[in-house]
Amino acid sequence: MLQDHEQKLLREIAEDAIRAELSGQPHRVDLPRKGPLTVLGSAFVTLRNAGRLRGCIGLIGHHNPLSECVRDAARRVLSDSRFAPVSEAELPDLDIEISVLTEFTTVSDLSTIEVGRHGLLVCAPPRSGLLLPQVAVEHEWDREAFLTHACLKAGLSPEEWQRPELSIEVFEAQVF
Repeated sequence: MLQDHEQKLLREIAEDAIRAELSGQPHRVDLPRKGPLTVLGSAFVTLRNAGRLRGCIGLIGHHNPLSECVRDAARRVLSDSRFAPVSEAELPDLDIEISVLTEFTTVSDLSTIEVGRHGLLVCAPPRSGLLLPQVAVEHEWDREAFLTHACLKAGLSPEEWQRPELSIEVFEAQVF
């Protein structure tokens, strides 16, 4: 779990990345060189405007330090393909949410999936779909609805989660 000052720095990194990307100006916040934010990690950056989703992009796989994941996700979320690109004029109205993910664990018993605690990653190569833990809570989904929507996100049929050969992984997220 990240400490308050680490969460604050990640938020500053995300805000700085968004500002720099939209203004064309250089970054003002340096990435840390040591500590928990330099450990390889996975993270998502979500933007909302007046409570409505404006974009959500993440990097998974623990290939980059956590601070770099947040910076890259913050830059990329501005052009989430589901929405029109974010404009600089929108900046004052945007709320930024960061989700730092734990390791992914393969699920063998679907009854162990806890709505509100776990996020889902369903994989049927070459397709995959990921839903953060808070998504199921926001939509008031039960376990089956959560699994169904994860499959739909992957471009699979809604009942695909019932196939034993489908790879389903869970993770947790620290959201701030």
